[in-house]
Amino acid sequence: MTDHQCVEFLQWALPQLGLRWPGFRKVRGQVHKRIVRRLRDLELTHIAEYRRHLADNPAEWTVLDACLRISISRFYRDRDVFDHLRDSVLPNLARAAQRRGEHRLSVWSAGCASGEEPYSVALIWMQHVRPEFPDLALHILATDADQTMLQRADRARYPASSVKDVPADWKQGTFVRNDGEYQLAPQFRDLVQFRQADIRVDTPTDSFSLIFCRNLVFTYFDEPLQRQVLAALSERLLPGGSLVIGKHESLPANTTGLIPDPARLGFFRRA
Repeated sequence: MTDHQCVEFLQWALPQLGLRWPGFRKVRGQVHKRIVRRLRDLELTHIAEYRRHLADNPAEWTVLDACLRISISRFYRDRDVFDHLRDSVLPNLARAAQRRGEHRLSVWSAGCASGEEPYSVALIWMQHVRPEFPDLALHILATDADQTMLQRADRARYPASSVKDVPADWKQGTFVRNDGEYQLAPQFRDLVQFRQADIRVDTPTDSFSLIFCRNLVFTYFDEPLQRQVLAALSERLLPGGSLVIGKHESLPANTTGLIPDPARLGFFRRA
């Protein structure tokens, strides 16, 4: 299958899954390899045969959907985002929770992949924020549709490339080197609960002070699906809580009830 054939196929298939081609343009090489592998598994030689296979076997759309999941993650990805979280957003949310008389701050990381994002929040909390709020507990729910990714997250063992952006003075006592990998210490892992869930059809019933939904919904989903998921996110976000999307993403036009943070960087506050 040529690149041109792959592009044509994706432009045909993506809208039928509520996805949009512009989000996949830069990562299509990764998707191309997965589709070629799937053709090989099915003993098909041409993408046209795969289209016929999809028409004859509706369950194959679920397999294709799994082939289209893009997971690019590392600790402290986009340092300015996590610095702003550390210095401003998370302490302010903790103060607000204390004013409400609460003893727990709840965070949801949607599309958590192999866990680097929620664990980064745990690191910030333990290393920087918790000393100011010793009576406030942090609980992080991390969800993803991919069970394999969640198994990696639960193991919490990462290559050096995944932890390269963690502040150097935080690494001691945070990770243990083990067979060339970095094992996250238990006190950070204990703050995070992982659960398999597809954000398109399954959202938690709890409310959260902070929701991460970065580089997923507002990159890969089409606008109707973006609006559907955004409504669910907003419903789960406490008044005054913060939603974090990708720093290069944008919310659908005419979105109301979410106020951009002056620092931008993808932070929005629920009015």
